[in-house]
Amino acid sequence: MGTDAARAADRSLARRCAAGDADAQRALFRAHRERVHVVLYRILGTNREMEDLAQEAFLEIFRSLPRFRGEAQLSTWVDRITTRVATRHLRRKKGTPARLEAVAELVDGDDPARTVELREVARRLYGVLDALSPEMRIAYALHVVDGRPLREVAKLTDATLVATKTRVWRARRAVEARAARDPVLAEWVG
Repeated sequence: MGTDAARAADRSLARRCAAGDADAQRALFRAHRERVHVVLYRILGTNREMEDLAQEAFLEIFRSLPRFRGEAQLSTWVDRITTRVATRHLRRKKGTPARLEAVAELVDGDDPARTVELREVARRLYGVLDALSPEMRIAYALHVVDGRPLREVAKLTDATLVATKTRVWRARRAVEARAARDPVLAEWVG
C-alpha cells in the first residue's frame, strides 16, 4: 500500500474510532498493541506496571484520535503518545529505579548460562539508565536499544535534532564511563 493510501486508511480508521466504532477501536488496538508494549519495554525495561502503562497509552491514544490529522503515519503517532506516557512515568518515578525483574524475553532460554548473562548485562545497563534524566534515557533507549534514526527519536520526543543528539551522546558517555569500571558491561557496550 502506497504512503498516500496508507495515510488515507489511517485517517479513516482514526475517524471511525473517534466516532465510537467498536470494531475500528478493536482493530486499532490489535494493530498497535505489540508496538505499544515494545516502545514501553525499550524505554523502561521490564516493569511491573507495564500493562497499566499500556492501558494508559491506549486511553490517551483513543482520547486524542479526534486530533489525528494523518500528516504522519498512525504508527508514528502511536509511538509518540506511548513515548509521552513513558516519559511521564519516569518523571513520576524519579529517584525510584525502574529495575528489570526479568529479561528472559531477550533469549529463548535454550542456553541458561547465556540467559543469566543477558539478564545481568540488562540489569547493569538499566542501572546506569536509571540515573539519567528521563529525556536522556528515552533518547538513548529509542536510538541505541531500539535502533531508531535520530530524526525519528527527535519527532517522538518533541525535541530538536540537536537536543536529541546531545541527549544520546551524554547517555552514551554515562554508559561508557560505567562500562570502563564494569568488565561485564564493557564486553557488551564496547
